[in-house]
Amino acid sequence: MSATHRTPSGALRRLTLVEGRLLVRERGTAFFGLLFPGVLLTVLGLVMPWADEPFDAEDPVLSQITAITAYAPIVLTLAIGTAALSTFPTVLGTYRDKGVLRRLSTTPVPPSYVLVAQLLVALASIVFAAVLAVVLGAAVLGIGMPTRPLLVVAAFVLGATSALALGCLIAARARTAGAATAAGMVAWVASMFFAGVWLPLPLMPEIVRTLSSWTPVGAASQAMAAGWYGVGVPLQELLVMAGWTAVCVPLAARFFRWS
Repeated sequence: MSATHRTPSGALRRLTLVEGRLLVRERGTAFFGLLFPGVLLTVLGLVMPWADEPFDAEDPVLSQITAITAYAPIVLTLAIGTAALSTFPTVLGTYRDKGVLRRLSTTPVPPSYVLVAQLLVALASIVFAAVLAVVLGAAVLGIGMPTRPLLVVAAFVLGATSALALGCLIAARARTAGAATAAGMVAWVASMFFAGVWLPLPLMPEIVRTLSSWTPVGAASQAMAAGWYGVGVPLQELLVMAGWTAVCVPLAARFFRWS
């Protein structure tokens, strides 16, 4: 082993690359985590007759954008939720269930490196899936770009951070792979509902939109939509995502067990 790999940063880099390769080898996980958001946006834009129509003809802002453009920020939350709430807790739960983390404690590589490596892989997959979806949407469908790109990026980062923090808490509490998968899928399905994946939020009742704004992925969806359409500054949603991160991270650190 080279001197680079004997250093802490070298070991973490090597472990992160290994975890990334393992993710790519799992074809189903790789497809849904990396490709599905872009594929979904592209397919909807190509086959749905309403894709090029105004999203809401009665709204002065939403009438200026196409329905498929309005769906773009929602698809980005799909990328966030899939990696943070579906894939990440399952992998950590599986490693704990199979004793991988316990065996690592007997090696020079700290078990915490696995957690950090998984977080880096999850973040990389979120960014890749989001960028791919936007590129496909722009190149194939001609979706409109964000009116306030910096606000969209800030909301995206906070959304990814808060969702990963929630994923860490799920992974910390789930003792088995089955429990991690079940809890993660429940959180994923609920989050996708509140993010507007199943039905766009502007078409939902007011009570649902209000509840959505207090969930990490729902707040991300609404904040990115506000930046995309140029409708105000979503201060409440940004604070909600920061709050979820501030609460879930210390709780996950307190409850996390390596075996």
